[in-house]
Amino acid sequence: MEKSERGSSFDNPKQVLSQALQAVQLGRDCLLSYYGRIRQIEFKEKAGLVSEADRESERIIQQALHRFDPSIDFLGEESSYFNPQIPLVSTGRPRWILDPLDGTTNFIHQLPIWCISLALEMNNEVVLGIIDVPILNQTFTAIKGEGAFCNGQKIHVSKTPGLSDAFMTTGFVNEDENVLKEQLQIFNHFVWQARGIRRPGAAAYDLAMVASGVFDLYWEKNIKPWDVAAGLLLVQEAGGVVTTYSGEKYNPYLKSIVAANPTLSDVFLKDLSKVISV
Repeated sequence: MEKSERGSSFDNPKQVLSQALQAVQLGRDCLLSYYGRIRQIEFKEKAGLVSEADRESERIIQQALHRFDPSIDFLGEESSYFNPQIPLVSTGRPRWILDPLDGTTNFIHQLPIWCISLALEMNNEVVLGIIDVPILNQTFTAIKGEGAFCNGQKIHVSKTPGLSDAFMTTGFVNEDENVLKEQLQIFNHFVWQARGIRRPGAAAYDLAMVASGVFDLYWEKNIKPWDVAAGLLLVQEAGGVVTTYSGEKYNPYLKSIVAANPTLSDVFLKDLSKVISV
C-alpha cells in the first residue's frame, strides 16, 4: 500500500490488518458480553433497530483504531446516524468504514447470524476488509491483491454458471415502499428459476458467503457503505465481480449491488433487465 496524502504509511498492509483484527476482537468481546442480555432497543428512522451493543462496539473499535493511527478518518454506522455532516461518499482520504453489528435484529432475537464489518478505504477504493462472525467463529479477511481468507484458509467464489443451479441470497428493506415492491418483484421472478434463495439478515455475511462459494449470488438495493465495503473486497479477492443492477462497477456508495462469480453475474444481470428498468 502507498502513503496517503495525509502522510499515514501503509507500506506494511499485514501490520495494518493485524491492528484492525485486534480492534475487531475488542468489538467481538463486547458484543458477546451483550448477547442474550440486551436491555435497550431503539428504532432508528429508516435505519432499523439499534441497541446499546451496537453503540458500545462501535465506540470500542473506533477508539482502538484511533490509537493505532489517529490520522485515518472514520465512518461508522451509529456515529454517522447522529452526525449527518459525515459524508456518505468517498472523500479521497484514508478512512475506516465500520458496521459494529450487522444483523442487529438477528442479534436481539439471538439468531447467530450477525457480524462486524470493517473496511479501510484509500484513494477511493477499498484496500482491506474484515468480516467477523463471532457465534460461528469465522473471521474473513482480505487485502487488495492478496486474496480472500476465512480463518486463514483461502476462499473462492463458486463456479455455478446458471440460474437453475444457483443458491442465492438477498435482503429486504421495508423503509421504502417503492424499493420493497421492486425487490419483491425481482424475488418473485428469480425464485422460480434458482435452486434456492435465502435471506439471512446481514448483508456483510451474505457477501462473505458469496466469497466463500456458499452462496452463488447476492443482490440488494439501498444498502449502506458500512454494510458492504468489506464484503465488496472479499468477493473481488475471491475471484468474483460486484456490480450495480445496470452492470456498472460497484463501489460502496452506489444504490444497488449484485455480487457473484463472473459467469453467473452476466446471466443474472441479463435476466434482471427483463424484470425491472435498470
